[in-house]
Amino acid sequence: MNRIHLLAAGAVLMLAFTAVAQQATTGSDSRDGSGSMSAAEKHAMLLSEKLELNSDQQAKVKPILQAMEDSTERFLEDESMSRGERMDNVKAIRYKADRQLRKILNDEQRKKLDQLEEAQHSELHGN
Repeated sequence: MNRIHLLAAGAVLMLAFTAVAQQATTGSDSRDGSGSMSAAEKHAMLLSEKLELNSDQQAKVKPILQAMEDSTERFLEDESMSRGERMDNVKAIRYKADRQLRKILNDEQRKKLDQLEEAQHSELHGN
């Protein structure tokens, strides 16, 4: 069960970054003037909107997502490791970020996050 949760969390966080990247490439940034936002900032905005985070939660989420983005980028660029090793490290980073985020959320927000993860997992696997 933990392995399934790890894979689901990794998939959700990967999809969240993908969704943020897609929004960035479709020009959604041009309407709000935030074209210089990092992926972590965009991800934080997405989570803030979907989970209705309060300002305290938003402030706590941003450094978690920034650390995840920075670490992910470092591992993906590290050619001294095999692709499998890099992906294993990225999954571990994303699982850690998911656990940290869940500590910040209240019960209702965790349920919403579970629903988002399930929906993205279903989209990813065609269920």
